[in-house]
Amino acid sequence: MKSRFLLAGAAFALLAVPFAHSQLDAAAAKTATTAKAAKATIGAWGYDQAGGDPSVRPGDDFYRFASGKWDDKTEIPADKATIGAFIALQDRTQEQLKTLITAAPKGGQTGGFYASFMDEARLEKIGLAPLKADLAALDAVKTKAEFSRFMGQTNGVFGSGVVGFYIGADTANPELNVMYLAQSGLGLPEREFYFAEQFKKQREAYVAYIARTLKVLGHADPDKGAAAIMAFETGIAERSWKAAERRQIEKINNPMSSAELAAYAPGIEWDQYFAGMKVPAQQRMIVRENTAIKAIAAFYAETPLETLKLWQSFHIAHQASPYLTKAMVDSRFEFVKSLSGVSQNLPRWKRGIDLVGGQLGELVGQNYVAKYFPASSKAKMEVLVANLKVAMAKRLNANDWMSAQTKAAALEKLQKMDVMVGYPDKWRSYKGLKVVPGDLYGNVKRAGLFNAAYRLADLGKPVDRKRWAMSPQTVNAYNGGLENKIVFPAAILQAPFFDPNAEDAVNYGAIGGVIGHEIIHGFDDQGRKIDAKGAVRDWWSPEDAKRFEEQAKIFGDQYAKFEVAPGAFINPALAMGENIADLGGLSVAFEAYHTSLGGKSAPILDGLSGDQRFYLAWAQVWRTKMREAALRNQVNTGPHSPGMYRAFAPLRNIDGWYQAFNVQPGQKLYIAPEARARIW
Repeated sequence: MKSRFLLAGAAFALLAVPFAHSQLDAAAAKTATTAKAAKATIGAWGYDQAGGDPSVRPGDDFYRFASGKWDDKTEIPADKATIGAFIALQDRTQEQLKTLITAAPKGGQTGGFYASFMDEARLEKIGLAPLKADLAALDAVKTKAEFSRFMGQTNGVFGSGVVGFYIGADTANPELNVMYLAQSGLGLPEREFYFAEQFKKQREAYVAYIARTLKVLGHADPDKGAAAIMAFETGIAERSWKAAERRQIEKINNPMSSAELAAYAPGIEWDQYFAGMKVPAQQRMIVRENTAIKAIAAFYAETPLETLKLWQSFHIAHQASPYLTKAMVDSRFEFVKSLSGVSQNLPRWKRGIDLVGGQLGELVGQNYVAKYFPASSKAKMEVLVANLKVAMAKRLNANDWMSAQTKAAALEKLQKMDVMVGYPDKWRSYKGLKVVPGDLYGNVKRAGLFNAAYRLADLGKPVDRKRWAMSPQTVNAYNGGLENKIVFPAAILQAPFFDPNAEDAVNYGAIGGVIGHEIIHGFDDQGRKIDAKGAVRDWWSPEDAKRFEEQAKIFGDQYAKFEVAPGAFINPALAMGENIADLGGLSVAFEAYHTSLGGKSAPILDGLSGDQRFYLAWAQVWRTKMREAALRNQVNTGPHSPGMYRAFAPLRNIDGWYQAFNVQPGQKLYIAPEARARIW
């Protein structure tokens, strides 16, 4: 089941808000700050004061001030790479899902799928028999053309390709879905894992895992085969773009027809590849990493068919291994733990919940929101979002570095930004998906094909902006990029992010910061290249763009100094969008919180002002401990800075934080006002 790639996020809409200040005042009246009668989930009013370390000055180490004692007493479980507020909420959500899924009838889709995963005795009895049919289909491939077709046929089932694809809104006409092609083919997380000295142990673990897998598959010389596969993937990695390059919308926006692609990147039998996908010739698609795909296609052409088939056989077995015997599961985990630093696999029930929740996302989600997401939470969240959008409009109107023309375009984009909270207003159907009791391998393949067909059916059709890219039980949120929308699944709308019984400063600092974060993604270093309709277009004046880039560089230089592990630093080019979203999101949420007070002073609770509670709530959300391997992995592969840095790094550029905690020159986190990044 090959990887999928996202351009600038995913999708959706529910609430559009007029931007008159009177609208904010009316909404604010509904959320005036008061101490709640009902007890919050965390502490008396939403923050775990006992987890902080008051012996530390906030201006020296705000993370420790907010979470030091929590950090001291918290151990990372053996089956986790990281622990913190996000993970704790994911664990809570898994327990909620377990209650639902284990109670579902075993003859139905949800209960039957889960039961087939939990039947370990049957999996041991049938051994590798389910895998043999897939390997036999690969063995029947006799030519490069047939192999190109085979790569296309892996859409939704076990197997890989040297290129991947997904369906998304067109960069020029965001009302229409087109195909995106992207570089692929690697088994390690990112190209740097094939070259950097810091990942030598991971490379060795990967080669050993390949050899173990080939031995199980009956290969005559597993070590030689593993070396050949590693050499092939290293060749792909050499030709692949770095992660930071793949964020640049203008670089990945490369439209071509199928005929133009074949002429541009010969070496892959593209007609066979698309035939394998059952996709006709395309007049327009987006070839993301165009020069990489061209080079990879040439490399593919010079690679012997025997090597390609060997590589494919490993990836089929690798992707299928979680659904086979314990020996296959354990062999895979032996490699995976080198990437994360964990020493113990997740309990089987958790892996089963993740599988069912992923393959039957909205089917599970519909039951989840019915039980765990009250209408009152949805209503209060909608008010919070309305307040945040109006606060953003206010900040844009007051912006003193943007020209009137650029400002007008920004306001238009904000006004047209749609919002969806909790769950989609139209549920997806899973009618026709056959779940067979006791047939885990078959269930996974049938679900994979069913979901792949669902996605592929959108090709060439109008974009459905009502569709979600995350299920309601996902602890996360996203900005829809080319669909200009922000989405907040039900599962993230729990403490510490959102608690109906928490004090308002806490909700604004936590979920308010998250809402603001997603809004700002529409205006970060890449989102600013997308207009109000969702098209990739430069709507900035050259002078405004220059000022933005100057401030972004100041901001990025701050993060570049953070060494998360020996020799491993945050990459500001890779993390820029998320870091800007944190800074801007907090600034917008802080302004919305103050407006919600309606001119009144916030109460003092347990000796803390409203402003202090706001920033402590943000820091509480990012309480994080990570293993070194996981830290190195994250800063090399993902766009997010580690949580313990997100807790304080953006605050150093926000004047309100300095005032709230009396942060003074000479303290370690202090940045002079003239040196602070001023973006949104």
